[in-house]
Amino acid sequence: MDISRICSELIAIKSENPPGRTTEVIEYIRTFFDTLGIGSKITTTKRGHSNLITTGTGNLLLFCGHVDVVPALDDGWTYPPFSGTIRDGYVWGRGATDMKGGCASLLAACQVLVEQDKNVTATCAFVCDEETGGNDGVRHLLAKKMIKPTDCLIAEPTPVKNPSIGQKGLCRLEMKFTGTPAHGSLYPAVGVSAVMEAMSLLEYVKELHDLDYPVDDRLAEIIDRSSDVLEDEFKIHNVSDVLKKLMYNPGVIKGGEKSNVVAQHCDLELELRVPWGCSIPELISGISSRAPNGKIISQTTHDPSMTDPSCRLVTVTCNEVERVHGGPVFPIVQWAASDARHLRLWGFNVIQYGPGEISTLHAVNERVKIDDLNKASEVYAGIMTAYATKDT
Repeated sequence: MDISRICSELIAIKSENPPGRTTEVIEYIRTFFDTLGIGSKITTTKRGHSNLITTGTGNLLLFCGHVDVVPALDDGWTYPPFSGTIRDGYVWGRGATDMKGGCASLLAACQVLVEQDKNVTATCAFVCDEETGGNDGVRHLLAKKMIKPTDCLIAEPTPVKNPSIGQKGLCRLEMKFTGTPAHGSLYPAVGVSAVMEAMSLLEYVKELHDLDYPVDDRLAEIIDRSSDVLEDEFKIHNVSDVLKKLMYNPGVIKGGEKSNVVAQHCDLELELRVPWGCSIPELISGISSRAPNGKIISQTTHDPSMTDPSCRLVTVTCNEVERVHGGPVFPIVQWAASDARHLRLWGFNVIQYGPGEISTLHAVNERVKIDDLNKASEVYAGIMTAYATKDT
């Protein structure tokens, strides 16, 4: 089957998360593997969150992709977001880049190897909820020991010559602030505003953003090279700061009871992207000490992580990318989070490499070049073939 058609058909199967129901798209993938003579196992929750793992394939590698996508409205799209339109050298639609394009390339790579009577040396896993944290997806598979530590490639979109070997950390805090109510006409002489307490904490977080977090020379060089690549890819200036500094986003803030009452309550949902060299326990301790009228009621944290750039997985992947695309090829780190953080905690070496127009990720008119789909598939097949040779 033509790879663009695979991608188009995957896009046309809605799997927006929320709600994250992936049963139909997982069934499509199961049927695809059946036609290749590759078995699979499916796990499904009562909410229709389904994952698939191949059986009978090799276990030298894990290739992983998520089939959930972020929601999309019809407004502003050149072609409807779930049409999977194939036109002008692209496949268009929600998930084309993130990351049904990568899933299509992985399926096509398996098909090529089977048709060439070569071994599929990787277990393939397609998971349901990367976009909302992975609890029912890769974390479920890990907890049930359905996948075991090995070298892993996640088919997330990356620059074509720059696989990703690391991601910044993540700290999400849900906080509640309390104040002392009074008549609004008397504030700030009388009363304590919970809203202003939250604002005071955010001023402190802004100060944290200005701090430097030293790293060793090797990581500093990787970050600098990554900054150049990502600045060109996203057309964003000062990407070095994005990778090196604590980035913050007060995504939700709501509080108060009435405009003439000093606010007695305020809720804050704060997301922090944590750079290498920054201690998350110290970060949270500092926030707590600066918020005497605030309480952290829930927190989700993941340390920055990175795969050793000299390991076999990185070497083989870069070699295959250079074979397909030409040089120079080198690995980078990025600011976004993915399932890689969960896998590294369990002892996996993880690299990300996949097709996509990164500037359209989560955006209107998301799309992927058909040529990039084909070349990514060639890279994946090459990696699996290389892993079939012990001395690679």
